[in-house]
Parts: sequence; structure tokens; C-alpha cells
Amino acid sequence: PHPAARCVGARQRDRGRRRGLSYVGRGVRRPLRGEGGRKKGPMHGVPLDSLVVVPGQPIAADEGLLRGHGTYVDEGGRLVASVAGVINRVNKLVTVTPTNERYTGDVGDLVVGRVRRIGPRRWEVDVGAHRDASLQLSAVNLPGGVQRIRTHEDQLQMRSFLAEGDILSAEVQSINGDGSLALYTRSLKYGKLENGQLVRVPSSLVPRMPHHFVSLPMGVDAFIGKNGWVWFSRAVPDAWRAGDEAEGDEAPLAETLQRQRERHAATPTVGRDRECIVRCANAVRALSRLHRLVTPEAIAAVYRRSEELGMQPRDMIHAEAMLRLAGEA
Repeated sequence: PHPAARCVGARQRDRGRRRGLSYVGRGVRRPLRGEGGRKKGPMHGVPLDSLVVVPGQPIAADEGLLRGHGTYVDEGGRLVASVAGVINRVNKLVTVTPTNERYTGDVGDLVVGRVRRIGPRRWEVDVGAHRDASLQLSAVNLPGGVQRIRTHEDQLQMRSFLAEGDILSAEVQSINGDGSLALYTRSLKYGKLENGQLVRVPSSLVPRMPHHFVSLPMGVDAFIGKNGWVWFSRAVPDAWRAGDEAEGDEAPLAETLQRQRERHAATPTVGRDRECIVRCANAVRALSRLHRLVTPEAIAAVYRRSEELGMQPRDMIHAEAMLRLAGEA
């Protein structure tokens, strides 16, 4: 920048510090203070770790909090919600994300989607966003994990890789200019999902976690997509892994995982595994009904609470049962 512009910016910052203002980026933010400019501690409002607020509900009045989207500062210096949604806090920035907002997506998000149609050298995938995401043929793993340039024969066999209606897990690679997402599955942990159950919840209820693919203690694998799509399936039995190790299989890891996935898809889910999957799915529905964050710990807590109360999986979807399960877990 021009030296004169730096001088003007420095004078503005000095003047702001004398007035008790704090600068963030190019904007100016006033710290929240009480009457007479004195600092105020936490007030009787909604704690910042709460889940859902309604318009006009006070959030907090701590020193240095910055108002983000979905909030405003009233005459008393209180941070108030302007929309109904979930509170999110990043350092000192507080925002409220509407619960009915569609998924927008960020680079690196792990999502679950459904193939809607097949185009030239790409799949169009529904991930709950404003526009369908795109999955290029060059962004998927070939059978056996073969690394080579995609040919015209691969394009003709696209339906054998992923067909319309298939469920898949993927990662957001980039965001296009029109706001649509570009996905890729060039990893052994992504790809087609089979032999399980899908549950959809608002994307605002799924926080960012270190691991979105987890194995729950009740023998169920869960893929919790950041877009609010949650997939449950039976965990791969230890006997299958032990069998591969006992045989001394020296095949590449990609071929071993591909073989386990094919065996998992071809093996029917027995009654006990099906009951565990349905109970986990209903636990997510109960959390969504009460606007609770969907995390592996919360799912396991509701699951255990339903067993303690002796509830059948079909009884967990009643309104009274959801209140008891998600409210007490």
C-alpha cells in the first residue's frame, strides 16, 4: 500500500484505541461494555455453549466479544440473537447459524451424498446444498486402487462404479465459482456406502470434529457428514480381518479393503446388527428433534439411555421418548 495510506490507517487505529474500540480486518467492532463504559461479566442470558437461541434472546455481554452473522448489540450492550439457530464461537467471534440453513460447504469437509445423475465424465451428487456437487471421473478410485489416466472405456463403465441413487462418502476438494462443490474420493476411506441406513439432520447440528468416521462401541460404524447426512452400517467383523492376517495375504491395502467392502455388501445384516443400526439412527433423530449437536459421544449416550429405560427402537421416535432420551443423556 501507499505510505500515505499506512499513515492514515495508523492514525485511525490510534484514535480507535483511545476511544476503546477494537479493529477486526477492515471493520470496526466495539467491545461489549455495561453502563458508563465499565466492563461487565457474564449476564443472566444464554451461555455461549448452548445450542439453540431464538430471535431477541440475549446471548452474553463479555468483554471483547465480536458480533458475527445472526447477532446484534442492543442498547444495553448485550449481544442478542437476531435469528433462530445454533450458537457458534470461534475465539471471540460469536455467530448464530440458522437451523434451516442449507449446507454451504468448505474445503476439506467430509460429506455424505446421493448420486442424482451421470454426466460426461462426472457424477452429480446431492449433498443438501443449493446446487448439486460434482464428482469428476478423475477424482474417484478405480477398482483395485489402480493409478492411471482415465480412458474412454472408464467413461463407458461409470455406472459400474457409481449408479443413480447410490450413497457415497467424499471430501470437498474445492468450491466452484457458482457456489457448487467439487468432490473427490481418491482415498481408501471414501467411496460407495452400502448395507446401512441414512439419516438426515440440519447441517448446523454437526460440528467440526477430528474424525467424522468413527466406530461406535456397540459394533456400528458411523460416517457423520458435515452436511448433516449421517450413515450407519455394521462394523467389519474382527474375524474377517483376522482371516486375512492368518492367510498371510500380501495383496495391496486397496485390494484388501475392496474385498472387505464387497464381502460386507454381500453379507446380509442379521437381526441384532440391524437393531443396533436402527437404535443409533433413532438416537440421531432424537438429538435433532431437540436441536442437540450430533457427535459420537451424544449418539452413544442416547443409545445407552434407551437401553437403560428398556425402550425398543421403534419407541424411540415418539415425542415423549425423544424428550427423555436426548434431554437426560
